[in-house]
This record gives sequence, structure tokens and C-alpha cells, in this order.
Amino acid sequence: MAAVKLIRPRRFGDDRGWFTETYNSDKYQTLGVTVRFVQDNHSLSRPTHVLRGLHFQAPPRAQDKLVRCVKGRIWDVAADVRAGSPTFGQWVAAELTAENGHQLFVPKGFAHGFLTLEPDTEVEYKVSDVYAPDCDGGLAWDDPTIAVAWPLGAVAPVLSDKDARLPRLADWKSPFLYDGVPLTPLDPEPLTP
Repeated sequence: MAAVKLIRPRRFGDDRGWFTETYNSDKYQTLGVTVRFVQDNHSLSRPTHVLRGLHFQAPPRAQDKLVRCVKGRIWDVAADVRAGSPTFGQWVAAELTAENGHQLFVPKGFAHGFLTLEPDTEVEYKVSDVYAPDCDGGLAWDDPTIAVAWPLGAVAPVLSDKDARLPRLADWKSPFLYDGVPLTPLDPEPLTP
């Protein structure tokens, strides 16, 4: 059983800059992140307002994700898509920046997406299973049932052709089962390993 978690790795700085441990399995286990990560991904989004998501990888190749922004800023979202969950269709979000160094842990059973808030934004994330194209899936970023409050104002997002054609929650049957842990609001003070 896992929950969406906002994590703040410690930074040790001096006049040269700073150092941080972005992942340590022993320390993250104390926060409840007990998965084994097997693949790292890195994306670059050149314009502001690139929206990637809402994505997931379905069973039997479902993925837990540990997301961080290494350049720029993103609005990072996790939406509960577990069948039978009392928080099905609800979402949480956090601003991840290169400056704040925060990370979002997104467990299996949650659709994930992000919106870039600056040009040339880079995002890195660890996943607990390798990419499996036959299990690749997603939901519409503007699904009215999920109703994510993307910080777009009147600006249209920059979408891939694939993301522009994703189904709505009402037209999709979830392959994810509720594990007994409902989605809860993110703690405004991120966990520190």
C-alpha cells in the first residue's frame, strides 16, 4: 500500500553551491517509498505550458514514479484512478522546481501529468518497471470529472497528438484496484528523508 507523497531531499550548501542525495533506498523506505526503481527517464520541454499527461502504465507492468524537476518549474499532478477507491477521480498537485528540489512520489493506480511553467524545463523521474508500450495509457488532461485546476489562465496547453486524443474517465474502465489507502491532501511541509 502506498500513498502520493511530497518529498524534500536535504540540501547541504556553502558558497560554492549545494549537494543533495536525490534518492537513497534506505532513507526513502522510512518515508514509505519501498519500491525498487529500475528505469530513469528525462524529458525536456522547450516552450512554457507544455502539458504531458495524464499518463499511467497499466497492470501487469504498472509503474510507481518518483518525479523531480531539474531545470525550470512544473505543476505536477497525480489523480486517483483505482477502481473502488473512495477518492477515485480526485487529484493532488505540487509545484516542483529546480530551486526547491521537491519530489513527488506517484504510486501505481494514479494517473500522472505535469505542466511546464517556464521554457526549457527538464524533468527526471524514476519508475518501478520498464516501459511496456502495450500497457501504456492515459486520460484526457481536461477531463471534466477529474477537473484538474491547471494553472493555464486563458492559455491553451501545448499537447502531443497522443495526449490530445486520450479518453475521458467516464469512457474508460480502470485496471487498477483500490489498495485501502485513499488519496489525502499533500502535506504543505514535504517529508524529508
